[in-house]
Amino acid sequence: MKIAVLKEAAAGERRVSATPETVKKFVALGAQVAVEKGAGDTASIADQAYADMGASVGTRAATLKDADIVLGVQGPDPASLAGAKPGAWIVAGLNPFGERARVDAYASAGYEALAMELMPRITRAQSMDILSSQSNLSGYKAVLDAAAEYGRAFPMMMTAAGTVSAAKVFVMGVGVAGLQAIATARRLGAQVSATDVRAATKEQILSLGAKPIFVEAVKGIEGEGTGGYATEMSDEYKAAQADLVSAHIAKQDIVITTALIPGRPAPRLISDAQIATMKPGSVIVDLAVEAGGNVEGAVAGEIVEKHGVKIVGHKNVPSRLAADASALFARNLFNFLSAFWDKEQGKPVLDEEIGNAIRLTQGGKVVNERLLAAG
Repeated sequence: MKIAVLKEAAAGERRVSATPETVKKFVALGAQVAVEKGAGDTASIADQAYADMGASVGTRAATLKDADIVLGVQGPDPASLAGAKPGAWIVAGLNPFGERARVDAYASAGYEALAMELMPRITRAQSMDILSSQSNLSGYKAVLDAAAEYGRAFPMMMTAAGTVSAAKVFVMGVGVAGLQAIATARRLGAQVSATDVRAATKEQILSLGAKPIFVEAVKGIEGEGTGGYATEMSDEYKAAQADLVSAHIAKQDIVITTALIPGRPAPRLISDAQIATMKPGSVIVDLAVEAGGNVEGAVAGEIVEKHGVKIVGHKNVPSRLAADASALFARNLFNFLSAFWDKEQGKPVLDEEIGNAIRLTQGGKVVNERLLAAG
């Protein structure tokens, strides 16, 4: 069983899908591990560190030759996988809804593509969940990015020259990223509030010492979709939420938006008119900018200014913390493959519950029900 670890080719991608720690563990399972030369450079991992743990380090062609499993952070170009075995597993974040043509190409090439971001949110799969591990870092980094752009201090400071007021931070969307953003902003001394469409998150917000901002007038709308994800709200709820947010957002110094709906464009949370009510010098960080954005006027990969408010739209935020993001991502992949490792066969064998959820292609066809339903 040969596992290939590729150097990421996507622009701006600094992460790597395996670390010396996970290479050592794969070797202990009996796998042969090949790492493309320079794969870990941007994550501060030297080639020698992989070699010291038992991996072979070489060219892409040598790395892929006879590979049974190909690991990646982002989905590799199917045309660049020559040398991998027929039926080889491609295990990575594959963005199946956004890159359908690439998925079709995996099928045509005979590869079995496994999209790690489709991992079901069940207890036994928590350690395999790349969305959670990477979102956790995104929430943390979003607050640091906001602090870097904000022209004032975060905590209240009492000095002989006078008092500096604490920054007011509003987090919209209380998933993994939002919860970490709340915790980080609180650690920096900000006055934090948060909102979400899921009523169950109110207790989580309170537990972190933040103030929950929720629509109370509209009853019976929980906002809970399948698998713990948020789902679309009714028009009545959206209108009530917009009124509430408009009044609250005008008083904030920093707003961080994190709302995503899997397989669909990000919901619009902040309009240009709402931005105009904010104080000059305020900052908005849109973590959903690559999915269409929660904020009107946000531009992926840029920091723009509207009405005196900076709107931060960094791409691939986890990659901005490449070393830690790689360590967590690599552990997710190892936890996944090792959980299904069959010692007798010397390879992982998937069960139906997780296998059917993440498998995109098999036997030359696209087989994932969610992807086929999306058209």
